[in-house]
Parts: sequence; C-alpha cells; structure tokens
Amino acid sequence: MQSINPFTGETIQTYREYSYQEVNTIIGQVDDAFQQWKLTEFEDRAGLMKNLQNQLINQKAELASLMSAEMGKILREALGEIEKCAFVCSYYASYAGSFLKNKPVATEASESYITYQPIGTVLAVMPWNFPFWQVFRFLAPALMAGNTAVLKHASNVSGCALAIEQLVRQAGFPENVFRTLLIGSSSVKEVIENPLIKAVTLTGSTPAGKSVAAIAGSVLKKSVLELGGSDPYLILEDADIAMAAQLCVKSRLMNAGQSCISAKRFIVFDAVYEEFKAEMVRLMSEATFGDPLNVLFSIGPLARIELRDELHLQVEKSRQMGATVVIGGYIPEGIGAFYPPTVLEAVVPGMPAYDEELFGPVAVLFRFHSEEEAIRIANATVFGLGAAVFTSDLTKGKQLAEKGLQAGCVFVNDFVKSDPRLPFGGIKESGYGRELSVVGIREFMNIKTVVVK
Repeated sequence: MQSINPFTGETIQTYREYSYQEVNTIIGQVDDAFQQWKLTEFEDRAGLMKNLQNQLINQKAELASLMSAEMGKILREALGEIEKCAFVCSYYASYAGSFLKNKPVATEASESYITYQPIGTVLAVMPWNFPFWQVFRFLAPALMAGNTAVLKHASNVSGCALAIEQLVRQAGFPENVFRTLLIGSSSVKEVIENPLIKAVTLTGSTPAGKSVAAIAGSVLKKSVLELGGSDPYLILEDADIAMAAQLCVKSRLMNAGQSCISAKRFIVFDAVYEEFKAEMVRLMSEATFGDPLNVLFSIGPLARIELRDELHLQVEKSRQMGATVVIGGYIPEGIGAFYPPTVLEAVVPGMPAYDEELFGPVAVLFRFHSEEEAIRIANATVFGLGAAVFTSDLTKGKQLAEKGLQAGCVFVNDFVKSDPRLPFGGIKESGYGRELSVVGIREFMNIKTVVVK
C-alpha cells in the first residue's frame, strides 16, 4: 500500500497491509473496549470529544499539510477541512446527550418510552477526497453515541488514517475505541462478516456501495451509504447571474472538483444562458492550477494520475460523440495529476458527460425553456445527492426545492454543502441513510421500546 504525492509523483511512504489475523485481533480489542465505553456517561464522552476538537485545532497545520501531500488538496481548503472536523466534534459534544435521551410515549401502560442504545463496533469505509472530514462526520457521533469503530480508509491516504487514530489516542479516549485497519478493498468482505462488526457505513462510488450493501445484507447488518452524485444547479431567468456563476464555479472547482456534492450540471434558462455561460467561462479561465502548498494556485492536482486519465477519457468520448468543449479538455504537459477547468455544452443522453459522474473540474451546461423542462433534465439521472436553484423568487425556489428536485438536499441561492446541524445523504443511486444532525447519530443505535405495565 503506497501513498504517492499526486503533485510530484513521488512515493511518500509504503505501508504494510495488515494480515487477516491482525485485523481480527484488532476487531476483538475494539469490541472489548465497547463493553466499557457503552457504560460511560455523556458528560465524560463530551469532555474527551472536546479534547479531540482541541487536538485538531492545535495540529491543523501539520494535518492539513499531510492531506495536501497525500491527495493534492490545496492548503487553504485542507485547513478549512480540519476546522470543520473540529466543529463536528464540538457539535456532538454539546448535543449528543439531548439527542439520545429517553423519550416518553403516552400509552395505557404506567410507563412507556423509547431509549437509544449503542449497538457495538461499526466499520467505516471511507474515500480519499475528504480524508479527515468524511471520517470525522461519522466518528464524532459514533463515539458520542457509545459505539466503537474501525476505519478502512482509502489506501492512498493511509497517513491520514493513522493520524486520525493517533488524534483519538492523544485526546485521551480509552485504548481501542477507534482503530485504523490498513487493508485493501478485497479484505472488506471479511471484516463486514466478522460477527463482532455490527454495522457498516461507506462513503464512495456507487459500485462500491452496491457491493458493501450486498455483503452487509447477506449477514443482516445495518448499512448507511453516501455515494456518487451528479448535482444539477438550476439557473432561472430572474437569478442574479453574477452571484450564481461565482457560487457555481466555486462549487465545481472546490477540491479540484472531486466531491460527490460538487455542482456538476448547470441547467440554465434560455434567456440568460449566454450571459451565464460567458461569466462561468471567465471565472473558470481565471482559475490556476499548480502546487497545492503554494497559495498562488486555486486548484491542486487530482488525487491520482489514473483518475485524471479516466476523467479525460470521459471528456474525449463525449467530444467524439458531438459535445462541444468550450474551454479546457486537455491533459497539461509536465508532472502532476492536473486537469484544467473545463466547460462542455451540447451534451446529450448516451454521452459519458450526460450519463456518468464527472469527478473533476468539468462543468456541463444545459439550456432549458420552461421550468418543467428544467426539472426533467435535472432529475434525468440515476443520482440524487444534492441540487440547487438560483432565483430571486424565494417562494418559487422553495417550491422547486421541496417538490421538484429529486435529491437528499437542495439549496436555494447557494451551493450544496454538508453541515453538522443538518441531515446529509442521498436517494436513488446516491445511497441511503443519513449522516450528521440528530438523524445521523441515531442511525447506528438500537431504538428500543420499553414498556412498564
């Protein structure tokens, strides 16, 4: 297992994959830790979680630099990611107790209530694109709920995975309440099937999600999946075009476009199409890519060379099938897994740019003539993670968000983002279940009914 810097192409470190016996030993240790951890009080857990928050803030420069080196995120965004992880720790330290307190229910019995009890050790299978945030948005509620966890992270961010384990240890949590497993994807099935693993959460591709869901289902274990996305952004005739273009481009280029909830498809009303297109092209053209540690650049490399090449193949196939490349669409010379900001139009069904998720800085423009057509184009995808509407008519915007767009979260006059205070997740092939907020912390609980006659 190798961690390779996507900017320089140099190997950062090689890691030895854990053996089957080592993995089972660690899982046994984590299950042993659960037997005591589940008995702790919320106040005690909260104190440790606040320690973890402080560890993140105190070490954010080192952690951000590690993230940039392993997967290419520009340093400014990496620092922001660590700060967001600290926020989710603070949030659940403050609210987990109230989220999980017993809830009385009036019945004919003398007493009846719902109680939330931890289920045990949960496996988290996490991706490389947000190597700290994806883990912490699961880790914070899981530990505050009294569960324990093991992490199978993406192989190219093994350094980040081990750093998270060390952070938990430094915060003072009991040994083995959270452990990292250095294993490849082929070993995930055996971990899920281990009887000491009670549930699994995965953030990743739709094929990976289907595979994990099938394995978990075969042994009747709960799973939560946050998968791919092809988020549509509707630009209505009355939208503030300058503001809309700025936020759309920001969303499309954040993390070099490597986000499930990046804006990907821009569905623009005919009367303002050319104006929006011109502004988007201008902003995309001004973005610069280079060394992620250099503050002069706004975009870093993609996480791996093969991912860049796969993205370019999607663009090239679409071009060959009739799509128009407005800007970008080429592999730059020199080292680094870079891909330039790219804008496509004249994209139709059957093209990769229409049917597939484009995981990189590639925007696809569509023109519509009625709101009904816009909704049809937006929903004509197997995905349903996020979506956005830009309009000056907030009543109309909320109506389209609530009733029209098929997605787990819809934003009006802003780009889609996750927030610890709000449920996060998708529908259709973007997965099921929810993370974050009161909803997320209850996903891996035994929601138990107690009745006293």
